[in-house]
Amino acid sequence: MAPSKTQPPPPQHHHYIPLPHDQSDSVLPSSYSSHLPRRSTTIFLTLLLLLLSSSLYVFWPSDPSLKIVRLKLKRIHVHTRPRVTIDLCMAVRIKVRNGDVYSMDYDALEVGVGYRGKRLGQVRFQQGHVRAFGSSYVDAEVEFNGVGVFSDVVLLLEDLAKGTVPFDTVTEVRGKLGVLVFHFPLQARVSCEVLVNMVNQTIFRHKCYE
Repeated sequence: MAPSKTQPPPPQHHHYIPLPHDQSDSVLPSSYSSHLPRRSTTIFLTLLLLLLSSSLYVFWPSDPSLKIVRLKLKRIHVHTRPRVTIDLCMAVRIKVRNGDVYSMDYDALEVGVGYRGKRLGQVRFQQGHVRAFGSSYVDAEVEFNGVGVFSDVVLLLEDLAKGTVPFDTVTEVRGKLGVLVFHFPLQARVSCEVLVNMVNQTIFRHKCYE
């Protein structure tokens, strides 16, 4: 009898069991990851521009501001002979305000008085210093004697007959702002319309604007 052949063992089947999926191990798409550095750069540049703009706004020099705090008529007289002239004395209190982070030196402060837009005369006052974010007050007295009024004689006589004479004042300040070794020129101006009561020698009304 022929010997029996050995049968090969039956094949073994391995079953694949999938592992549970962990949501925290998800992989971001490559396009999303590439956008992250670009977005961070954009935000950084935007913040930097905002910071530079704010710094320029705060530290950039600006002109001072003027305000007429008090305006008082001390004396006024109109002469009609031998020619029409005006004697005028007026007290003015001026506030010079510096809104910058640097101190300011002004070397000229002038107050002029006019009639119907024509300058009668002006007075120049002393130099001054205003600290950063500070204010300075200047007490000035404007006095003119024998100032001639030629082209507006008729209008002046009509105003005298009404009892009120309109004048205008112009106050100017010129100076410089010192920042390290640099100097920036500064200038400010304020104008006022003044209506004078000739009967009781007082200022009836005044209105100022820059």
